[in-house]
Order: sequence, then structure tokens, then C-alpha cells
Amino acid sequence: MKRLPPVLFFSIYACSFLVGAVLMGFEMLGSRYLFPYFGGGIGTWASLISTVLCALAIGYFAGSAIVARHPSHRAIAVAILIAAAYLACVPATADPAMQAILDTLGDGASATLLASTALLLVPLTLLGTFSPIAVSLLTGSANEAGRVAGLVYGVSTIGNVVGTLFTTFFLIPTIGSRAITYYFALVLAACAVVLFLNPVKRST
Repeated sequence: MKRLPPVLFFSIYACSFLVGAVLMGFEMLGSRYLFPYFGGGIGTWASLISTVLCALAIGYFAGSAIVARHPSHRAIAVAILIAAAYLACVPATADPAMQAILDTLGDGASATLLASTALLLVPLTLLGTFSPIAVSLLTGSANEAGRVAGLVYGVSTIGNVVGTLFTTFFLIPTIGSRAITYYFALVLAACAVVLFLNPVKRST
């Protein structure tokens, strides 16, 4: 039975936490981009939450497809790096995009859904591929599948909680939304680099 090298093993779990934190942190941050144009009502939050859930569902399906064909930690790294690049473009493009949607569709449900989709769908879908691939890489045998899946999704969910609370109660009150977005992009880029630098071969 082959196992991942210890450094890669721990790198995947560490990245699971950080990706989970950025994922939910960016959802909370997304509200800061949408609220000036579409308000902070329940409709805006429903659009944000629905978009996040759809992105994760698509990401999980895509991740499972990658697992069936070519699962590797470098496939995860590519997805994370593209998500980082997308986030890095958000500060410069979000306001013109939100204004264009507002001017075209107004501030109703279709507009807030489109705005949420433009802001969140691509990067969160890419990040959603992480967990299925990570579970596949970390599972050494069929008997381990349930335990590994529980650990990966548990670590990721803890990251979700930390990202939500840290972003909401510390980052947003102290740092501008655009700066936070760049920091999130840097965190994701660092995760991608760590995964790229790990060896490909498993140990026996």
C-alpha cells in the first residue's frame, strides 16, 4: 500500500484549512462588494449563499471527475492558483461590473443573483474541487475512505468557521475590502506553491 510523503500529507491538510478559510471569508467579503449597489437585505444574502452553495456543488462534481481521470496534488494547485488570480482581479473589476449590472437589470433578484455569480462562482467552484481530490490522494485503502473524508471535510469546515469569524469581526473592520481580497489571493497562491513544490511520488 502506497502512502503520500509526510510533507505532502500535512501540506494537503494545512491547505484544506486555509482554502476553507478563504472560501467563507470571501463569501463574507462579497457582501461588501454587493451592498453599495444592491443593499444589505435578505435578498442579497440569499443570492450570496445560493451562489456559494451552487459553486461548491459544481466544484465537488468537477473534483470527482478529476479524481476519476487524473487525481494529483498538482491538479489541486492549478485550481487554487487560478482562483487566486481571479481574486486578484476582483478589486479592479468589481465596481464597474456591479454598476453595469445595476444599470442594466436594476436591483432585483435577477440582478443580485447575476452579481453574486460574477463575483463568487468561478473562484469558489475552483476551490470546491479541493476536497474530493484531497480525499482521493489521502486515502490509502478502501477502509480509510470514511475516516479520511471526515477529516478533510472537518478540517475544511473548521477553516470555514475561522474564515467567517476572522473576516467579519477583525479583517473587515480594520482593513479595506480590496486589501483583504489581495491578501486572500496571496494565501491561495502560497497554498498552490506549497503543493507544486511537493514531490509527486508516493512512499511505500
